[in-house]
Amino acid sequence: MFVDDYEWLRDKDAPEVRAHLEAENGYTDGRTVALSPLRDAVFDEIRSRVQETDLSVPVREGHWWYYSRTVEGRQYALYCRAPAAAGDWTPPELSPGVAVPGEQVLLDGNAEAEGHEFFALGSFVVSDDGSLLAFAVDTAGDERYTLRIKDLRSGELLGDEIPGTFPGAVFSPDGRYVFYPTVDDAWRPDTVWRHRVGTGRDDDVQVFTEPDERYWLGIGVTRSRRYLVIELGSKITSESWILGADDPAGEFRVVLPRREGVEYEIDHAVVHGDDSLLILHNADGAQNFTLAWAPVDDPARMTDVLAHREDVRLEQVDAFAGHVAVGYRSGAIPRIGVMAVTEAGFGGLREIDFGEELYSAGLGATSEWGSPLLRVGQTSFITPARVYDYEFATGTLHLRKQQPVLPDPSGRAFDPADYEQKREWATAPDGTRIPVSVIRRLPAPGAAVDPAPTLLYGYGSYEISVDPEFSIARLSLLDRGMVYAVAHVRGGGEMGRRWYDDGKQLAKRNTFTDFVACAQHLVDTGRTTPAQLVAEGGSAGGLLMGAVANMAPELFAGILAVVPFVDPLTSILDPSLPLTVIEWDEWGDPLHDPEVYRYMKTYSPYENVEARQYPAILAVTSINDTRVLYVEPAKWVARLRAVVAPVVSEKILLKTEMAAGHGGVSGRYDKWRQVAFEFAWVLATAGAA
Repeated sequence: MFVDDYEWLRDKDAPEVRAHLEAENGYTDGRTVALSPLRDAVFDEIRSRVQETDLSVPVREGHWWYYSRTVEGRQYALYCRAPAAAGDWTPPELSPGVAVPGEQVLLDGNAEAEGHEFFALGSFVVSDDGSLLAFAVDTAGDERYTLRIKDLRSGELLGDEIPGTFPGAVFSPDGRYVFYPTVDDAWRPDTVWRHRVGTGRDDDVQVFTEPDERYWLGIGVTRSRRYLVIELGSKITSESWILGADDPAGEFRVVLPRREGVEYEIDHAVVHGDDSLLILHNADGAQNFTLAWAPVDDPARMTDVLAHREDVRLEQVDAFAGHVAVGYRSGAIPRIGVMAVTEAGFGGLREIDFGEELYSAGLGATSEWGSPLLRVGQTSFITPARVYDYEFATGTLHLRKQQPVLPDPSGRAFDPADYEQKREWATAPDGTRIPVSVIRRLPAPGAAVDPAPTLLYGYGSYEISVDPEFSIARLSLLDRGMVYAVAHVRGGGEMGRRWYDDGKQLAKRNTFTDFVACAQHLVDTGRTTPAQLVAEGGSAGGLLMGAVANMAPELFAGILAVVPFVDPLTSILDPSLPLTVIEWDEWGDPLHDPEVYRYMKTYSPYENVEARQYPAILAVTSINDTRVLYVEPAKWVARLRAVVAPVVSEKILLKTEMAAGHGGVSGRYDKWRQVAFEFAWVLATAGAA
């Protein structure tokens, strides 16, 4: 029998709970005060390397180019637009600090955030005719957004104000209505509403609600602007409903009725001159998904376009007037391919070549149905993010922007040639080969290389992949001789759907043993030592951190657990908590299945804390987090302190942001300071300070 001595910490409004969290923050400040100079140095490095006054690459919609820009000294972005000439698909080249002719500032995040400790923008969508803006704001961090509508012709806010919305609002193409989702008491987006612009909230019409607590929903519109789409999904089943956009007050109809275990998503395309649906699905055993097309009026009459393959996971499809873009994963690398759509049907899939071996590529915010260009993004662990436009007709890639990286405070410029990225393979206890990405700064000639201080990152849930991605902040680790590694453990999606299935529910322990195997690989190959190795994970990756702290504490000098899901059994047993029922498809249902209960109890970090020699632990959380409640790391740290020896207890720290949510603090400078705090602790713990 497990007795929970710290459940009293759940009442965040209780004075004694607030006092406890503030005391923990004070203790953490005291234990890390010596790191202040290092924190300041890391913050200065991040700020020095970032081009603070910057602009995104404009995206064309209608008669405007839309973009965002940041200004030095300001925490939040400005969202803007400038006029577009007829027939011009080449985005204007914007220069930081140079006025943009005809620019309109649609929304200034800094003005919206004034007077608030936290600010996040949810929905942000402009009507097709460019006259109205619908936007939603959260000023608490609890992901409850208030939706407003702004007249872009006059600059005035309309009287429409809708509290308690969820991100994902869309205009009907005629601009008369805004469709938006709301959540139930368990923070599940469950209802779509239709709001007529210029009316009050009480007049809004409920157009769809989903009673099954396993499902969430969202609302969107196809790129062709011909159909509104409501998408529903559990972790293993999905369903879509469509409505002709020319009748926004009409009734939605189901595309394919849900079948347990079958997922699909749709997009509108014109095939053989007729309105059709592209359907990406995993029916009939297509574990890695099949792409098919079908007539809009007979979706069940599907014809395969891209057949299922064991070595290729199809992930995304985007339709244009004459082409289809496909996002897929092969060899643990996310890739992009393009097919032509003609009167004769579909052409072959042509992969876009970025000239790198280890990289990530993704479909970007390309806007219009008739665009001759496809916006794509590409990056790697050592390649700053690039934005391209891919020309459908010629296959030419046009580089629109590369993420600028400015010199560090000493004046040293960034050069990708100074760094290397490699893919290695660890072996799990069951013999499965686990990919490990290893990134480091190349040593000077003749300098010692290994063993080196190392940070090993992992996630491993929800089929989320940790793909190669550049980070300016990470340079502060690499330039101090620290190796950065990623364990691509099961439960993620790096190696296809089976990789995910083999790390969930009653196979969840594979996620933890895979991570331990990757850590052991780094030690066995001489890259690092346990005294120099720090592990990091956040949210569900924080569960991973708590589990490996219990399973293999001897392998790590420290563990950084960010908003960690470390009391999963308590949370998943309580259907009244946010997202619990939805999560049963991911973790299993311990409330009704004794086998799941027993299995989760074997790895739940909080319940498996024992009196042993734990590594140093830094747990970071936020008081208003609705996804992983602050109480989980608060209880975990309290229990660790109670059972371990005093010399170990001194190294266990909790930091709670008292005005933030799941993503931590909101302003960019505040985020950089948060990263600097964590990195300084990592560097000191690994012996690289």
